[in-house]
Amino acid sequence: MNLRYFILTLLLLLVGIDKPFAQTSSPKYRILVDIAHKQKFWNDPERMTGMDTNKVKRVISMTDQFKKTASNVNAELSYISEEIKPELLTNCRLLFIHIPSAQYTVNEISSITKYLEKGGALFLVMDEDYWSTLEQTNVNDIIKPFGIHFGNQSPDTIIGGYTKAGIITSVNLRIPFEGGRIVQGGTPFCFDNQTEEYPFGTYMSLKNGGKIIVMGDGMVSLYMTKWKGINDYQCQEFMHDIFKWLLE
Repeated sequence: MNLRYFILTLLLLLVGIDKPFAQTSSPKYRILVDIAHKQKFWNDPERMTGMDTNKVKRVISMTDQFKKTASNVNAELSYISEEIKPELLTNCRLLFIHIPSAQYTVNEISSITKYLEKGGALFLVMDEDYWSTLEQTNVNDIIKPFGIHFGNQSPDTIIGGYTKAGIITSVNLRIPFEGGRIVQGGTPFCFDNQTEEYPFGTYMSLKNGGKIIVMGDGMVSLYMTKWKGINDYQCQEFMHDIFKWLLE
């Protein structure tokens, strides 16, 4: 073998770019993002042709952050843009529902409930009425069987919140909050800076291995690290920790 060719081949192998010999592995987990119920913020960038440029840029930026989080926990992102049916959840480890503003059908609620009862995971987010009301979308029908539900808007007015160190986040994290919605049931772990009386984030482990996290404020899951003069919210850290817990 020509010495020059041998050296070049060896270098390519060392840096991992010799494609014939490189080994790649698929992500272990699949996160399914619901975009079929008039979500206020999340969308598939590839489906946004002709939409407002600024909105498209924002979704692309959020999606890049989401994919970064998913990659760090060995997961990949997929979208669901049609009725949620059992077969669509078969290979899904985590169902991500973020501020919908449309109704879920009886069959969809049944599909999600059975998915959770069989060990699936759910991350569900709502926010204050300005974005979507509990009359517009019946998300409480999804989580009430498990003893969790969204309540009224939080009366607290101070901006900013935090997580309490524990099972979900090993340390207290600074997360954005303004307005938001009270979440009742489960084990609260997200609170605003004014009081712990009205938690806006809770979690629950189900007997069969299913897991649920419900949030009453959507900013941290939109990767909003800056809000009204505060520039150090730990959104990426938060999303990493909640995905890690939900996926395992």
